[in-house]
Formats: sequence, structure tokens, C-alpha cells
Amino acid sequence: MPEQTKPRYWNQYVDHGGRWRKDPRTGRAMRPPGEDLAALRAGLGRDAVTVPQLWPFYTCPVDDRLARKGQVSEEQEAEHAALALYGLHQQGQDNPMHRRDVGLGKALRALRHSGKFSEEAVDARVAAAVAATSVPALLMRLRGLVTQLRVVNQPLDYDALMADIHRWHRAPSRQIVRRGWGLGYHAWAQPQPDPDTPSV
Repeated sequence: MPEQTKPRYWNQYVDHGGRWRKDPRTGRAMRPPGEDLAALRAGLGRDAVTVPQLWPFYTCPVDDRLARKGQVSEEQEAEHAALALYGLHQQGQDNPMHRRDVGLGKALRALRHSGKFSEEAVDARVAAAVAATSVPALLMRLRGLVTQLRVVNQPLDYDALMADIHRWHRAPSRQIVRRGWGLGYHAWAQPQPDPDTPSV
């Protein structure tokens, strides 16, 4: 099976530092065209490779054995879902909504502390998402959370999200993803020592 050579859609516009890439000819920021984002959003709630508008944006290699049966790989399904969520997230935003090393748990923690939504309501939505046992259920719940992340201008790592969605298909790896999201969401911090308390 051939390996992916084209960068994922979000990486074509966002550099490693989370900034818009610059057009080498003009020096201007390159942003995803609105028509691209609209095409990506057309994939929300739809099966992978059933929305022709998205075909130009896929980068995953095609598994010929599955294709002959009219099936797609789990990786293709994950890319489709991530593209659709990215199209929703980036819509109307001036800043990039893809940022490396900002896992979903960390992004949702920022949402919880944003003051825009009650912490209890965010907790309940996050709990519902991580309780999902199927990919379609997960994606339905992520859609609502990504909409809220857009409201507070909070980016996340779409490469990591795509990998997490891919791993959600299998119970053992799903548990690993849940654990990672939980650690990012709660991010228990070591208490800072009191400067007036002498060390032992």
C-alpha cells in the first residue's frame, strides 16, 4: 500500500508553531479558502468517501483490497471525520484552529475554564463523549464540543485527533485514548511549596 506523501489539509496552511504559513511570493498569510471549509463541513455526519466535495482533500492511501469491496479503511474514516470537524472548527476564525501538541483533553480543559460555559455543562459533555463506545457516537458528541471550542477560539491538534479517532475503533486502544484525554482534561498539577514553610 503506498504511503501518504501529501500533507494533511490543516498542515498545508499551519506551520509547526501554530501560525499561518506565508505565501513565498507575496509574504501574506495563507488561509484555507472559505469554499474549502464549506466542502469539509459537508462531510459532517456522512460516511467517508461518500461526499465528492471532500475527495480532493483526502491524503490517506487507498487499500485496493477494501476498495474492490466498496469499503474504506479505518484510517480513511478517521481522516474524513477530522477534516469535517476541522472545517467546522476553522469556520469564521482569524487564527489557526490546528495547533500541534494541544491534545483534545488540554483543549477541553481550556474550554472548561473559559467562562463562556458552565464547568458542569462542559464536564457533562466531555463525559458523554468519552463514554461513547462507537465511532459514530463519538463523532456526534465531538461535533458539539468542537462548536464550543470555536466559540472560545481554542485550537487543538488535528493530527492527534485523527489518530485518536482511528484508535477509537478498538476497545483496548480506545481506553488508552480515554486515559490520555482524561489526563489532559484534569491535568492534576503538583502543588507549589509554600515559601514560608521550611523544607525538611
